[in-house]
Amino acid sequence: MGHLKVTQNKGLIGLKQNQRDTLRSLGLKRINDVVIKEDRPEFRGMVHTVRHLVTVEEVD
Repeated sequence: MGHLKVTQNKGLIGLKQNQRDTLRSLGLKRINDVVIKEDRPEFRGMVHTVRHLVTVEEVD
């Protein structure tokens, strides 16, 4: 399996609570934070929830 590099591009102000919780679950706290996660359906779903706040790249 590959990995996903998730970068937060926008801040948390004005977001719905579930979007804030999803970013926190991914390990993102502030703008330009980067996390590497396994490419699994659970993480894909989380990224889909906050897709307007993050950028995603596939890495090996």
